[in-house]
Amino acid sequence: MRPPPFWDPNGPRSSGAITRAILSPLGWAYAAAGARRIARTEPASAPVPVICVGNLTLGGTGKTPEPLAVMEAARGLGLTPAALTRGWGGRLPGPVEVDPAIHGVREAGDEPLLLARQGLTIIDRTRVAGAQLAAQRGAQIIVMDDGHQNPRLEKSLSIVVVDGVTGWGPGQIFPAGPLREPVDAGLARADAVVVMGPDERFEPDLDRLQLAELDKPVLRAWLEPVAAPPEGRLVAFAGIGRPQKFYDALVQWGGDLQETASFPDHHVFSRADLHRLADLATALEAQLITTENDWGRLPGDMAGGIHAWPVRARFAEPARLTGLVEQAMDVWRAKHTGPAS
Repeated sequence: MRPPPFWDPNGPRSSGAITRAILSPLGWAYAAAGARRIARTEPASAPVPVICVGNLTLGGTGKTPEPLAVMEAARGLGLTPAALTRGWGGRLPGPVEVDPAIHGVREAGDEPLLLARQGLTIIDRTRVAGAQLAAQRGAQIIVMDDGHQNPRLEKSLSIVVVDGVTGWGPGQIFPAGPLREPVDAGLARADAVVVMGPDERFEPDLDRLQLAELDKPVLRAWLEPVAAPPEGRLVAFAGIGRPQKFYDALVQWGGDLQETASFPDHHVFSRADLHRLADLATALEAQLITTENDWGRLPGDMAGGIHAWPVRARFAEPARLTGLVEQAMDVWRAKHTGPAS
C-alpha cells in the first residue's frame, strides 16, 4: 500500500494530526485484537529452528533483502536454509514450493519469487504446514519472511527491522499510523533489531527509535546495489513501500535520473502502464529502470528492455548476524533435543 500523507510526522501538521486523532480509536481496537490473538494462540512446534524477520510497521523498511542475508549467513555455517512466506499478493494458499519456472507473480507474489531465485522457498498462509514441508525438502533452518505478529508457528529467534530514517512514523497504530502494534510490545517479543540506514555512514538516532536502552542486540545495516546503475539517462519507476528510497539510491550510486513514476506497493504492472512508461522514456531519450521486485511483476513479453537494479543487505558487523543464526540453532536444540554437549 502507498502510505497516506497523514502517516508522515513531518507532513502538514494540522490536517495530519486531526486525521490521526479521528482514526486513533480504530488503531487501539486493531492493537487489542492483535494482542489477544498472540496471547491466546499456542504456537505449533517447529521441525527445525525458525528465524522470523519481521517489522512493526506496514511496508517501507527495506526488509525484503534481510531474509536473503540471514539465509546467506546460515549457508556460511554449513546449513541448508529455506524461506517461508505467506505469499502476499499471490493466489497460492500453500503449502507449496515456489518454482519461478512454473509460478508467476499472480500465483506466488513478487517477494516469494525473488526469494525462490536464491534458494528453497515455501509459501503457506498458515506457516505451520509450510515449515513441515520445508523440513521435508531438506531445510535445516527456516527463515520466515514477515510474521512477527503471527503466533501460529514456534520461533527460535525474532528479528525486527526498522527504517532508521522514518522510524515508527507518528507512533500510532494502523489506520492512524503505520504501526502494526505498539512499539514496546513488538520489541518485547524481539530478540534483535536491525536498523536500516541509507548507507554505511548513517548513524541512527537510537533514542528516537526507542532502542537506546534496549537490552537486546541492535545491528546496523543498509542496502547496496549488486552493480552500478547503467550508464545514460534513466527513467525510474517502482511500486514498493517507499519508492523514493530507490530513486535516492540510484542518484547516490551515480545514476543519471531524469524522471520517476511511483505506483502502489506490490502493483502488478499492466501493458498500458508499460506503454506509458516507454513513451515517457522515449520522450526523454532515456532507459527504463526499476527494482528487482518490480521487474518480477512486469508483463513477461515487455520486460526485456527494462533494467532491474538488484540490491542486497550489508551489515556493519556481519559476525553479529552469524551469531544470531547460531543463537537460533542453540535455542531450538535446547528445547527439542536438550542442551548441546
